Amino acid sequence: MLPSEHRLRRREDFATAVRRGRRAGRPLLVVHLFRGRRDTDDPREAGGSVPPPRAGFVVSKAVGNAVIRNLVKRRLRHLVRDRLGSLPAGSLVVVRALPGAGEASHDELVRDLDTAWQRLLGAKP
Repeated sequence: MLPSEHRLRRREDFATAVRRGRRAGRPLLVVHLFRGRRDTDDPREAGGSVPPPRAGFVVSKAVGNAVIRNLVKRRLRHLVRDRLGSLPAGSLVVVRALPGAGEASHDELVRDLDTAWQRLLGAKP
């Protein structure tokens, strides 16, 4: 399970990651990464703390029925949880599953996620 403080919930956060972040596409998924706030939006200046990296998932009906979609979400949540430590504080990540993810094995999801993660961060997770 992904801890509560690491979950994306608000529509605005999803939109920020998708519209303003970088994107890495693979055959089974697309990963959007927004690396946090810039100098003018730094919450530390206002006396706040930097939020931890947060992740959200988009699994549409094109992936499969409800059972398949939930299986894909659980797998992706587990994989991203182990990789959140490699992100800078304040980062927003959205992982969007593509239709092939429903039939993919766990190892195929790992391979595609790691490849996209490396492309966005420039290093191994």
